[in-house]
Amino acid sequence: MNPDRLPPPPEFPASRLESWQRRLTRLAERARPWHWLWPPVAFLAGMASFFLVERQQWLGAALALGMLVAWVLLLSESLIARWLTHRGYPALSRGITTFIAQMVHQETLFFALPFLLATTVWTSGQALFTTLMLGLSLLSILDPLYYRLADRHRWLYFAFHAQCVFLVVLVTLPTVLHLTTGESLTIALVAMTVFSLPSLMQLLRPMNTGRWLAMLVLLPLLAGLGWLGRAWVPPASLWLSGHALSPSFDESARMPEGSLRLTPEALTGHGLYAYTAIHAPRGLEEKIVHEWRHDGQLVDRIPLQIQGGREAGYRSWTHKSHFPQDASGDWRVDVMTASGQRIGVLRFRVSDTPEQATFADGQIHSPAGLPGLDLRRLIARPTDIP
Repeated sequence: MNPDRLPPPPEFPASRLESWQRRLTRLAERARPWHWLWPPVAFLAGMASFFLVERQQWLGAALALGMLVAWVLLLSESLIARWLTHRGYPALSRGITTFIAQMVHQETLFFALPFLLATTVWTSGQALFTTLMLGLSLLSILDPLYYRLADRHRWLYFAFHAQCVFLVVLVTLPTVLHLTTGESLTIALVAMTVFSLPSLMQLLRPMNTGRWLAMLVLLPLLAGLGWLGRAWVPPASLWLSGHALSPSFDESARMPEGSLRLTPEALTGHGLYAYTAIHAPRGLEEKIVHEWRHDGQLVDRIPLQIQGGREAGYRSWTHKSHFPQDASGDWRVDVMTASGQRIGVLRFRVSDTPEQATFADGQIHSPAGLPGLDLRRLIARPTDIP
């Protein structure tokens, strides 16, 4: 049979399509009076995924997968609407599509909040990023502001949409696909860049050759700026569940021990252990780094390998035995991902005056805001550094 003479594919009956559109419209109208319930439900789902990722790995992954499915449906709706319009079929009204998009945006933002709030190092630039996400969450539930943004400031609305895409990829991929923090961040930046395209097109309208070239320059620039600012983005799948400073270490019990005032003489004689317990999703293998800094200057950078799946976090430590002759001053140990995102920080002060020197007591401290965890159940290998 000649392919050129094949009959055209049957058209989708317009009456059936309109019937489905009416049903979807009625469903959206019935849901409107109850849409205020959606943000707390999404927040509770995020909390459940956050806490069940260890106790019920499959359930936490299922909740995260539900987030991705919601975004696939939202993106499919946009593509289907354009396909129908191109073929002469009526599409859903903008009010209905905006309402559906608002629900997905709310779900994304409130689902991600527990991960961001728990993993943010509040004494760093990450606090600004998380505060911005809190602001976007508030915007998504204030209908007058949200719909004004959607109707009158389309380029900002599309930028808002791109930021939500960034969040959903950043939070869900480590749990669903066991990608590392760096891999998830890279994919999230690529997705955000792609979905920033409509925003730039709205901002640069009417499009001409010069503005198309400008957009082609702006897109990689946006991705590059996102990568340079990665230290300000919390590692949504990793957090510091416990930390300690100690002059000695019980390797058989895998626990810090002893106490010491951190004077230069004491450090020269005993050295110092920096202990960290890092929580990660089950099945995730991640490289982290302990960066020892003296008065802001990098002194040592030591890589470690952690594995997810332990309820209280993967226990790791580094031992620094050689300190400079003039060790006085402010010290910190930055716990970083291999891609440069800060997981946590240990701070201490070395001083000739004992009263001003930090007391390294060997006690494991949990960062504020995290649930109490049994840190004595962890096993890992120590790493010594000179």
